[in-house]
Amino acid sequence: MESLEALDRSAFLAINGWHAPWADQPMLLVSEMLTWFPLYLFFMFLIQRRFGWNGLWWSIPVIGLMVLCSDKGSVLLFKENVQRLRPCHEPSLVGLVHLVKEGCGGLYGFVSSHASNHFAIALFMIGVTGGTPRWAIPVLLAWAALIGYSRVYLGVHYPGDVLVGGLYGSAIGTIFAVLYRKVLRSSTTYRA
Repeated sequence: MESLEALDRSAFLAINGWHAPWADQPMLLVSEMLTWFPLYLFFMFLIQRRFGWNGLWWSIPVIGLMVLCSDKGSVLLFKENVQRLRPCHEPSLVGLVHLVKEGCGGLYGFVSSHASNHFAIALFMIGVTGGTPRWAIPVLLAWAALIGYSRVYLGVHYPGDVLVGGLYGSAIGTIFAVLYRKVLRSSTTYRA
């Protein structure tokens, strides 16, 4: 376990150390949830076009429950139990962390809730749309990965926090995509 933590710390210092002043604000913007609001609206549009208004209305509570499970699960199952300090709170890294934003969030960082939430949304959309259009899979995965990368760049998460958060979120997103499709199949106006 210590060798994994040492590897994670080294990877963090390398990625966080690649900072450039011109990239600080774009990475901060990438990490902000409101930046992605137009993309979320586009997802809702795709659901409505594919499954009709009934599909859109059913998607709202399913997505809400999915994000609740992804977000709260990342805190209750991981952060509160593992209690691994964020790199910006780690005493042995004082002076080594490039922190873009003043303050770095809660005390614990394993796992990244950003990675968990965005990978859940990405895998949900991939599962719901069946990977069509073809560009959807690489775009959605690259989008979630970019958000995860931004968390390491900003100095608030280790790469392992992002990796495990992404895996957890992917599992949640896949489960809820299956659930959503089952709900639609039981609906009388399903058309896929």
